[in-house]
Amino acid sequence: MTMPISISIAEHYLWGTNCDGWHLLKQDGLSIIQERVPIGGKEIMHYHEKSRQFFYMLEGEGQIITEDGGMKLIKGEGLEIPPLVQHRFENNSGEDAIFLVISAPTSHGDRIDVE
Repeated sequence: MTMPISISIAEHYLWGTNCDGWHLLKQDGLSIIQERVPIGGKEIMHYHEKSRQFFYMLEGEGQIITEDGGMKLIKGEGLEIPPLVQHRFENNSGEDAIFLVISAPTSHGDRIDVE
C-alpha cells in the first residue's frame, strides 16, 4: 500500500512560462499530473502518438485548443483528448487554472510539437 500524495510532497517541475506540474502518479501505463497555468499562460500545439489524455478542471477555467477549434472548461468539467489529436491548453481567464492531466499510457516521451 502506498502513502497519500499531495502537491506538497510530489515531484515538481516547471514548464512553459511560469507553469507548474506535480507528478501525483508516475507510471509507464498511467500518469496523473496536477498542473497550474497562470493568467495568460499556454503551451504550444502538440500531439501524442499513443497517449490518451483527460483534462479535468479543479479551479479556474481554461481552454483546450484542437485542430477543430476551442473548448472552454470550467471547474468540475473535463475533456478527453485521444491519441494523434493536436492540442494545447491556454488560460485566458482572470485567475490561475488548476487541473489534472491523466494520461494512459504516460505522455512523457510521447509528445510531438507542431509549432
